[in-house]
Amino acid sequence: MPDAARRLKSLAEQLLGAPLPVRIRAWDGSEAGPPGAPTLVVRNRRALRRLMWKPGELGLARAWVAGDLDVEGDLYAALDRLAGFIWQREEDARTLRESLRDPEFRSAARSLIGLAAPFLPPPPPQEEMRRRGTLHLHTKGSDRQAISHHYDVGNDFYELVLGPSMVYSCAYWESEDSTLESAQRDKLELISRKLDLKPGMRLLDVGCGWGSMAIHAAREHGVTVVGVTLSREQAAYGRKRIAEEGLTDRIEIRVQDYRDVRDGPYDAISSIGMAEHVGAERYLEYAHDLHALLKPGGRLLNHQIARRPQADESSYTVDDFIDAYVFPGGELAPVGSTVGLLERAGFEVRDVEAIREHYALTLRRWVANLEAHWKEGQRLTSPGRARIWRLYMAASALAFEHNHIGVNQVLAVKTSEVGASGMPLRARDWS
Repeated sequence: MPDAARRLKSLAEQLLGAPLPVRIRAWDGSEAGPPGAPTLVVRNRRALRRLMWKPGELGLARAWVAGDLDVEGDLYAALDRLAGFIWQREEDARTLRESLRDPEFRSAARSLIGLAAPFLPPPPPQEEMRRRGTLHLHTKGSDRQAISHHYDVGNDFYELVLGPSMVYSCAYWESEDSTLESAQRDKLELISRKLDLKPGMRLLDVGCGWGSMAIHAAREHGVTVVGVTLSREQAAYGRKRIAEEGLTDRIEIRVQDYRDVRDGPYDAISSIGMAEHVGAERYLEYAHDLHALLKPGGRLLNHQIARRPQADESSYTVDDFIDAYVFPGGELAPVGSTVGLLERAGFEVRDVEAIREHYALTLRRWVANLEAHWKEGQRLTSPGRARIWRLYMAASALAFEHNHIGVNQVLAVKTSEVGASGMPLRARDWS
């Protein structure tokens, strides 16, 4: 009688010391676990080998991307249950080594090895970013490589996920009944109002994506815009959109590192969902560079994901799955750290708006778009890449909902030599 699922359930509970919160279906058709719960489908023994060779999140990620693991039922519910069972237990290689001193743990591990046999390490999925020593140094070369890995996966795929707005950052929801497109338009308009954009002004859009902010600012507010991106696919797509809008005389899209922009001063700078790629070691340099590019009285709108602060900040590590498959070299910082670095660079921070719940709503709409066009999404990129995006967006939505991460719009100004800000007296009366 097939019993792989029963054995897996028993071993998982023995190894992790808690009741399994999801149901398991194994490669032999057997099932075990709480009835009615989301089902973790273990398609083959290779999934176990991946976990044995890379215990923890990276092993799970490799099994998911390769299709060795799947979830049947509500993906959000499964991730919510598994988060407390696995990820939030803060297990790491050191903890596992200590656990191996326990005879019962060793016995369970041997049983798992037997179930996973033959015990050879499977190769990582082709979608995994190869680790390089310079990745987290954020050199210009490593940043180009990381941005290409994430963004140069096909504009058609991003159209499917993001919808017509082609905005890849948190939308601004007037209500949960709003459409994704109207919420993204409202976000772009909110940023424009915070920057007090007016005809004749020059805007620098750092990390301009597919040109949506540049188009909105030029079309709705009459400004001229320079947008910079490291993604050649984004730049080509943005230029095509700009030509179709008849705005080529007012918008220039460059494939350029923000560190190489030298044609300031600008009246305003928008940085929307870009600063997460800068890195902790480079953030002060980033802030100094943007400060130098602004006119006195010029405003910066920095829209950035933030993590919760840790008691020991030196212990912060980048999420293995995100680093290997989604945003290589990406780093999150607490919003207080970001504000402090902007101030050290000379900015006066005038407003911080937390819009965490808005990103959860945005991500759920993106997941729904991908799931509604699942076969097409796989065809436009690869089955593994589509699985990556579905998992990371669904898990990120839960992380925002549970306040594990947040997102903030920080409005800062470069004051004049005598301290004039040009800001109105009333808070949040942007113009």
